[in-house]
Amino acid sequence: MKDYSTEADARIVIDDLLRQAGWDPADKSQVLTEVHVRDTSWVTSEPVAPYGYKPGRKTEDGDEIPTGRADYVLMDRRGRPLAIIEAKRTAIEPYTAKQQALPYAKKIGSPFIFLTNGELIYFWDYGNDDARIVNSLFSRRDLERLVEMRATRKPLALIKIPEYYLRQGETRQVRPYQREAMQALDHAVELGKRRFLIELPTGTGKTDLVSIYIKRLIQSGRAERVLFLVDREQLAKQALEAMQDILNQYSSYWLRPGMVRQEQQITVCLLQTMISRYTEFTSGYFDVVIADECHRSIYGSWQTALTHFDALHIGLTATPSAYIERNTFRFYQCRDGRPDFTFPILQAFREGYLCPYKFATGITQILAEGAEIDEQTYDPSEFERKWTNEDTNKKMMQEFDRLACENFKELAPGQKTGPGKTIVFAITKHHAARLAHYLNELHPELKGQYAEVITSDVADADDLIRKFKREVYPQVAVSVGMLDTGFDCREVLHLVMCRRVRSPILYQQMRGRGTRTADHIRKQKFVIYDFFGNHDYFNDSDTDIFTGIGRGHAPDGERKPPKPPGDLVELGLEDEWLHAVTYVEVGPEGERVDKRDYVSNWETSVQSAVKDDPIIQKVRRGELLTEDEERALADRLNRPEMYFNEENLRRAYRQPGGNLIDFIKAALGTLKIKPREEELTENFQAWLVAKSITPQQAQYLSLLKNRGIARGRIELEDLFQPPLSILNAAELGVELFGETGLKEIIQDLNDSVFMKKVA
Repeated sequence: MKDYSTEADARIVIDDLLRQAGWDPADKSQVLTEVHVRDTSWVTSEPVAPYGYKPGRKTEDGDEIPTGRADYVLMDRRGRPLAIIEAKRTAIEPYTAKQQALPYAKKIGSPFIFLTNGELIYFWDYGNDDARIVNSLFSRRDLERLVEMRATRKPLALIKIPEYYLRQGETRQVRPYQREAMQALDHAVELGKRRFLIELPTGTGKTDLVSIYIKRLIQSGRAERVLFLVDREQLAKQALEAMQDILNQYSSYWLRPGMVRQEQQITVCLLQTMISRYTEFTSGYFDVVIADECHRSIYGSWQTALTHFDALHIGLTATPSAYIERNTFRFYQCRDGRPDFTFPILQAFREGYLCPYKFATGITQILAEGAEIDEQTYDPSEFERKWTNEDTNKKMMQEFDRLACENFKELAPGQKTGPGKTIVFAITKHHAARLAHYLNELHPELKGQYAEVITSDVADADDLIRKFKREVYPQVAVSVGMLDTGFDCREVLHLVMCRRVRSPILYQQMRGRGTRTADHIRKQKFVIYDFFGNHDYFNDSDTDIFTGIGRGHAPDGERKPPKPPGDLVELGLEDEWLHAVTYVEVGPEGERVDKRDYVSNWETSVQSAVKDDPIIQKVRRGELLTEDEERALADRLNRPEMYFNEENLRRAYRQPGGNLIDFIKAALGTLKIKPREEELTENFQAWLVAKSITPQQAQYLSLLKNRGIARGRIELEDLFQPPLSILNAAELGVELFGETGLKEIIQDLNDSVFMKKVA
């Protein structure tokens, strides 16, 4: 094998890569080696070159016909070449072999080329694009699918954007901004762009838009397999529902953590699940990858699940550009911090695509001046104890209920039952239980059905959500975290903020739960009952809408800049007290259990159950589960007393990306879940190795690393405060890196190491 240290070494590496992609290197109907390219008698038919090449002494564009050999030739099921593999020794950058490999491919009619040195792999669809790095070789099915799509591809301009589409049994019109977004995507795709970022406010139909666009990509021959990534179960359910509604002619399913993979066209998956399963797929398996709320996905290990796939990537976000990290723009190839398409929230309100809101006035303000505490991490139970009691909880619910029942007809004349659908945002699970109890006391005739607590610990939470959306009762859903983001119920008329919010993104997400229009109840407006003065902090009003751009201010008038995007740990895969708080709240009443006790009880329970539980036995053997088995296992574990579910286990193990199967394996001792400190230290070492720095610089950065582990990230101000100020860290850092270089290295350290768990 030329250019390798030894032929044997080369074959071992390439053969292993082929097996990982589903090829059998020993099967000559699949893989040929050392192929003399002058002799095409081994090809079952005339060489097929789909880009205009005709066999002869020279290729059509003037390349000399090679006299050498192709290292590997991958064959389709009809015995025709699909791809050649050009191998180089490890020390050589494989991209340099492009012009050597191209005449080989053209001579034998192979449409694709792989270039590899065993570590880096380039895929080259030379008739369409330049060679680009991929994580794996492609399977035979991947390559055959690409050939078929290339042969049937049509210009997107020939695929008409529909005027209307069916959704939830009703005919909806494609809105002008949705049409403009699709046209912008068309233009970018035709220009060869492979990554796209779309910014649309909450409630403007991002999922509907992308579902319609997927159909266009399939119809134009640009896609057959699609991956839709989300970071919350509720978002996965809603995405699958939309896909099955709008794209009902294409097969779809939800890939769960321990479930057997299905060969369907559309896969919906939690990002947390894909992180542990992406190696089961080749890099060419999906043609399109959509990341919902993508600004939370472009960090460390989360990004790995995206970059593995050599696909068209479409990122969706409701977050304003000012709050999107530069890493997100870089990943989606957006210049100057601008998405490929954006639709401003003020325009959406102005044109009637979002429902306006107003704030209830004259209600009790629970959070008085001077109540500010550490904004990075706080213990929610302590906050609840300090700022609410039985009297204030009762008073908040009485004031909301009275005002809402009096005024709901003004908000939606078509709403028959008062007060209309309501979401109450509570501080803790215990707090949520108390608030729901007081609401039900106000309506004894409904026998506890007026308000329901909806959290991960409630039995049949999915059924409760369905009832809240589709049935008259419950009228009120009280929740902690579960309904803050990604929850879609158009009929919501009231949002009750019984907790403090200091993240501008989370505040807008919570506010967005009410902005969807609902013509069937003639929804005119919705009301926010903000008992904790959050809108004052963000300077938000119905006449001067807070858009996330600009500066919020505290109630005492002191102006504060919003937190940097990297600090917005209130939103996404990790909540604000995942690492700081020592207990887990479990059960409908929010009982507090020490995290160490919770993990110990979990491990004891799983180890005891494995003797008699055939599903856990399958997990121990490393076998995948059916969809029914996965659901039955989750339901059985989330039983009263300990309430073992993914959300609680993530908090107990302090692992925001963990899934149920991982936690079962950890309990059985077949998977080690690293402590956060150990994982961050490993991330730091890997980052350090990749840097070209002096030993003195490495030693200095190790000092900063310890501060980052303790605080979650490093701020420049930390250099001027103990303990780093005692070590003269600021002056030493400038001496080693320069002033600008020090700022850049700290930012890179935050982005690459400490942001791995925040998305």
